[in-house]
Amino acid sequence: FYLLNRLVSRYNVVVEARLKPLGLDIPYWRVLMILGERAPRSVKEIAEAAVIPLSTMTRIIQRMSAAGLVTLRESKSDARVTEVALRAAGRTKLEAAREVTAPVYRSIVKGVDRADFDKLLWLLNHLNDNLAELE
Repeated sequence: FYLLNRLVSRYNVVVEARLKPLGLDIPYWRVLMILGERAPRSVKEIAEAAVIPLSTMTRIIQRMSAAGLVTLRESKSDARVTEVALRAAGRTKLEAAREVTAPVYRSIVKGVDRADFDKLLWLLNHLNDNLAELE
């Protein structure tokens, strides 16, 4: 797991340097990417997907709302749930972030066979599922 931590830490350093000129940090970027896959989502869903504590994610999303990147609304099905969606400015930031982070991804997977990469993803998901059983 040391190797996984080292990889993630190095990746975050490289990506954060590319996001900083856009006015983004890693947590903002994670929220944008998650919402870019599917929105609206609840704050809890975003926190779980980003692996960030709910209280921390709530503060991040409140700051993103104040910055005009996301909208917040009460869920129609459950008034206790806050749903989050991208605003136009958030979609613009997401596209800019994708442009500067895509070359990092291409560099990371360079020279890795597709079958090996698929197996790596399967193994990582399998390890994650095994670990989730202990929570």
